[in-house]
Amino acid sequence: MLQIIKSYFNFLKNSTNEHGVHSPFVFNLVTRCFYDKTNHPEYLTLKEYRNSLLQNNNTIEVTDFGAGSRVFKSNQRKISAIAKNAGISKKRARLLFRIVRYFQPSAILEIGTSLGLATSALSTGNQKAVITTLEGCTETSRVAQNQFENFRFNNIKSEVAEFSVYLRNTSFSTFDLIYFDGNHSKKATLEYFETLLPTITNESVWIFDDIHWSQDMEEAWKTIKNHPKVKVTIDTFQWGLVFFRREQEKEHFIIRL
Repeated sequence: MLQIIKSYFNFLKNSTNEHGVHSPFVFNLVTRCFYDKTNHPEYLTLKEYRNSLLQNNNTIEVTDFGAGSRVFKSNQRKISAIAKNAGISKKRARLLFRIVRYFQPSAILEIGTSLGLATSALSTGNQKAVITTLEGCTETSRVAQNQFENFRFNNIKSEVAEFSVYLRNTSFSTFDLIYFDGNHSKKATLEYFETLLPTITNESVWIFDDIHWSQDMEEAWKTIKNHPKVKVTIDTFQWGLVFFRREQEKEHFIIRL
């Protein structure tokens, strides 16, 4: 916890808003997407999706293949508690929706479905996109899939598998956007990064969750930033966004939301 607090103060000291951005690509993203104050009608769908989970007091047995939980002490967890404590926040779900709406990716990969709160934002951001979402826990995935059916999110393909095994043994073409919200460890994050590099295009957008979750994750984020194929990164504290645009100078931005 002390590590996160220290990292946050460093973030505040070094971060800026659109006035400190000189890249037209990043400036437009920040002003037209990050800071978009429009009350999009899709926000109501995201709210209803969240509320349906918050009102679900059923208990499931969670299988955790990742770095563990700082909230839950038991694998027996109420669905409502998972949605409240472990799911993407309302603010971040809206931002994820806006990012998808802004870039309009046609092929999306999500690593870590959980209850599908982030997946719902991906789906509503571009209903024509083909979304593949991976979840290691069968019970959690079952809840998410029921939600997708109830909300008629028909562009989502759910896969239940251990992430590393699935990524190593599955042939992919390309992805326009990948949302990494699975195993928050340096080893796993860098493994996913290297495994999926062949899927990038010049326009690919990668989003890494919890880049300051631990010193381990901060080291992973530093390695990703320094990779020769990575041209632009944006640190929003919780998320790290990565772009591979060959025409861009290599630049790193720290943006307050």
